[in-house]
Amino acid sequence: MGLVRVNVKRKFAYRSVAALLLLVHAAGCCWHAVKPLPDGLSHRGAWLPCTDARFLCDVTGLDANGARQSEQQIFDELFAMINRAERIVVIDMFLFNAFLGAGPAPHRPLCDELTQTLILRKRTVPALRAVVITDPVNTVYGGMKAAHLERLKSAGVEVVFTRLERLRDSNAAWSSLWRLLGQPWGNSPCGGWVPNPFGGEPVTVRSWLALLNFKANHRKVAIADDGPGLRALITSANPHDGSSAHTNVALVFSGPAARELLRTEDAVLTFSGRASRSLLSIDDNDLQAPSPDACRTRIQILTEAPIADAAIAMIDTSQAGDALDLVMFYFADRQLIRALTRAARRGVSLRVLLDPNKDAFGRTKNGMPNRQVARELVAAGVPVRWAATHGEQMHAKLLLVRHAAGTGEMLLGSANFTRRNVRDFNLETNARLTGLLDAPAIQEAAAFADRLWTNADNRVFSLDYDVFRDDSRRRAWLYRLQEATGLCTW
Repeated sequence: MGLVRVNVKRKFAYRSVAALLLLVHAAGCCWHAVKPLPDGLSHRGAWLPCTDARFLCDVTGLDANGARQSEQQIFDELFAMINRAERIVVIDMFLFNAFLGAGPAPHRPLCDELTQTLILRKRTVPALRAVVITDPVNTVYGGMKAAHLERLKSAGVEVVFTRLERLRDSNAAWSSLWRLLGQPWGNSPCGGWVPNPFGGEPVTVRSWLALLNFKANHRKVAIADDGPGLRALITSANPHDGSSAHTNVALVFSGPAARELLRTEDAVLTFSGRASRSLLSIDDNDLQAPSPDACRTRIQILTEAPIADAAIAMIDTSQAGDALDLVMFYFADRQLIRALTRAARRGVSLRVLLDPNKDAFGRTKNGMPNRQVARELVAAGVPVRWAATHGEQMHAKLLLVRHAAGTGEMLLGSANFTRRNVRDFNLETNARLTGLLDAPAIQEAAAFADRLWTNADNRVFSLDYDVFRDDSRRRAWLYRLQEATGLCTW
């Protein structure tokens, strides 16, 4: 009998410990999914006047002979901004590396070009404060050294890795375990033996464990002084060699909104704990710009969840007679999908161009989530076309509304329309611009959307919906589960 009692007590103790561990895990999942964000995130800026706003794009398509052709504007503009800077340059980019994968050539060496441009400008203007904020993915979460970032540090450029653990967990079921069992061990660029997920030298198991958190500083922003004021660029493009042929969009502008954008980047420096001093110490004469009512073109800086709020507001205020274009790499957020179907019922003229989610740096993807969402949109009467990709991605994130009353609005930047991107998990930055339809930036964005949809200039940019149609109910439900839980890479 005594032995039986001992066994019963042991079983009870084991079960109690297991229950306690499950309770701790569940509590961690809940807390880290909803915990307060660091100060300055989830920013909804005021409407501010902007000057010299321009829409830029990189476009890849097939010519009449079936050859892939790329036209690029975005990084040429960024390099010009750096080369004019005398006082400050701030670059915040998600993918800043030379990883190629097995994608088709040719590739532009954007990583080295940006590195060299920053180093040369710092040598030319030693007093220039140059700051690069980036994501730990570029060192595979500490599992390898990034030679180009070390070169920047040696040249006097401040390099700051975002502290991702301060952000909320989108993949909470895994991240709660990682915080208990993986994070305390840190990581090391030495002694790795497992394959690098991006190619190149082996990395540690700890790199893979960190990767599965699926979180990022996904912003793509640049600010530099330009004469007495600041000039800013917000884009969907990365200085990443393997992404150099992607189709992308950007907005470049001057005025007080550039200063506000700088403030949102100062918030990242603050919670990452690596800034030598505030970015806002720079003098900026753009603060004396005219009032918003005196300017016909205005801009709003948005980060994280307010991006979704702005997109829904733009869609919900569109009416019959208005034209709405959505050009998007990943589209999965349920509230935004419902907003589009409501717009279709109101008689808004819609065009949705999506990446087919088949290409990823030489790997073939399974088409999720866009093919499942496209099926739902088409069933609701929304016209959908696919980007014609051949190894590269249609990586743009653009929402454009042209109102019959003669005004237009556009929203663009780093954020995909997914839960992870626009529900306060990843760091994201978008710009929302409004003005008359003849405003240059709105005209240029409209020309971009028209060109891709209609296959203008005897080039192939897009394909009919049936080319990548997917009617699988199983994959449709799998998309819903992954979007709701964060058990996915999008």
